[in-house]
Amino acid sequence: MARLSGLQRDVLSLYRKCLREIRKKPTESRPNFKAHARAEFQKHLSVNKKDFSAVEYLLRKGHRQLEMYASPGIRNIR
Repeated sequence: MARLSGLQRDVLSLYRKCLREIRKKPTESRPNFKAHARAEFQKHLSVNKKDFSAVEYLLRKGHRQLEMYASPGIRNIR
């Protein structure tokens, strides 16, 4: 297996953080959160891994969304 770059590790780390936060949500809404997280990551699969500014921007955006959705007041997502 090839070694991952720093940005690739950051993206995987963000995805794992999303999955961990989903486990804190109510059982009935977890599939919705999981589908949303997966869709967001798949939506940006076409971004070139060498386009550092785009990847960094998406990481910042992802961290902000994670922080917002991790709030205990957010119980479901559509």
